[in-house]
Amino acid sequence: MQSQHTRPVWLLLTQHWLSLAGAALVVTALVSWLFVLPLHIRGHADNPYVGIIAFLVIPVVFFAGLALIPVGIFLGRRSIRERFETEEMDRKTALRRLGWFFGITTLANILIGTQITYRAVEHMETPQFCGSSCHVMAPEYAAYQNSPHAKVECVECHVAPGAAGWVSSKANGVRQLFETALNNFPRPIPSAIESNRLVPARETCENCHWPQKFDGVRLRTISKFADDEQNSRTETVLMMMIGGSRFGGIHGAHFGPGVHIHFVATDPARQTIPWVEYRNTATGATRVFAASDSNAQVESRPKIDMQCVDCHNRPTHAFKPADRALDEALAAGEIPTTLPYIKRKGIEVLRASYSSQQEAEQKIPESLQNFYRQSYPDRVSGSQDVPRASQAILAIYKRNVFPDLKVTWGTYPNNLGHTDSAGCFRCHDGSHNTKDGKTIPQDCDLCHHMLAMDEASPEILKTLGIAERVNSNPQQ
Repeated sequence: MQSQHTRPVWLLLTQHWLSLAGAALVVTALVSWLFVLPLHIRGHADNPYVGIIAFLVIPVVFFAGLALIPVGIFLGRRSIRERFETEEMDRKTALRRLGWFFGITTLANILIGTQITYRAVEHMETPQFCGSSCHVMAPEYAAYQNSPHAKVECVECHVAPGAAGWVSSKANGVRQLFETALNNFPRPIPSAIESNRLVPARETCENCHWPQKFDGVRLRTISKFADDEQNSRTETVLMMMIGGSRFGGIHGAHFGPGVHIHFVATDPARQTIPWVEYRNTATGATRVFAASDSNAQVESRPKIDMQCVDCHNRPTHAFKPADRALDEALAAGEIPTTLPYIKRKGIEVLRASYSSQQEAEQKIPESLQNFYRQSYPDRVSGSQDVPRASQAILAIYKRNVFPDLKVTWGTYPNNLGHTDSAGCFRCHDGSHNTKDGKTIPQDCDLCHHMLAMDEASPEILKTLGIAERVNSNPQQ
């Protein structure tokens, strides 16, 4: 009798369907990994959610297949033993089964590898996956869609290049998967700075932007609307001293040649900064600025190296205050400024408390309709101004407030500027002093030159020849 050890392994695998199924799963997992692997071998790491496929789904399939192979052999042991003893191993039947196995497995892997696996990974690398497939990220996705970076993939800013970034992104994706599945994720979602998962700006932002770039001076106009019946419009006109490199200005002062700034923050979101160190290796100057009561707060805390995102902390996921968002919508013509008191009523309905966005969808239009029906009935009948304004105001609410995720007005402060939150005044507040009496300057002209301040019809806009363009509203 022929020894069992001389029998081909494939004969053993074909004696029970579970062994064949296990082998099929092993082959499928290996082929799927080969399709996923090239997506990892890049200069920049992939979407962290690809780790769900690469490190959870595929290994589970692979090890499940390995487990089924001995189970199938064990269940078919009686038949295998009898055929070994009688030397009646039917090679033709085994070969036919093996042929069917290879044929079906090959077709399945072509389908999985070329369609399902590749398309799933490709979809996971899109911002739509992060936002639409995961309710947790709904606030960030809503803000992203209305940002200057709406065409930039999430991974370009949230995943560091190289092997370390690759590993970190996979671990982060798996962590987020479990937090979502177990429904124990934090509400609201902390910012990358606050959660200490911020990828350094030099590895992400500075692939497109860099602080040494000279940006000169930029004209900025800010439109505001009063809460009176006419929604009176005023303009503030600023010349922003952006600067850069050796040309000074905002960027030059913080990131010019030889300039290095370190600071201490007493909260994870870096909103309270009691200590600042300024060093200039080009001039040799070193100055330490501290608030009067900062000694006890500073000693045990790490010194943070200032980078772009300490000011530009919401370059994409920006949540605007109700007043500013409403002014921008009025200036853009999304809300008719001819509706009496629309600014006042808009602020009122935006800041009202709603248990969910669904409740806001019902009550915001209803509240505005009731107000104009009672106070200005002529603006309701035969006009679409009120429905149009209602939808625009509702859209503002849905971009900025998510009650179930505890995101509301002011949840995520924007440090760029100093009108909506402390921003620049976290350091430039007049209370940070050196031991010899020097203070971090708070002079307005260091950052911007005021050309007009809340003026109804600024002369400077007429001088520049852009008054009509700034005040034009093509949708009204």
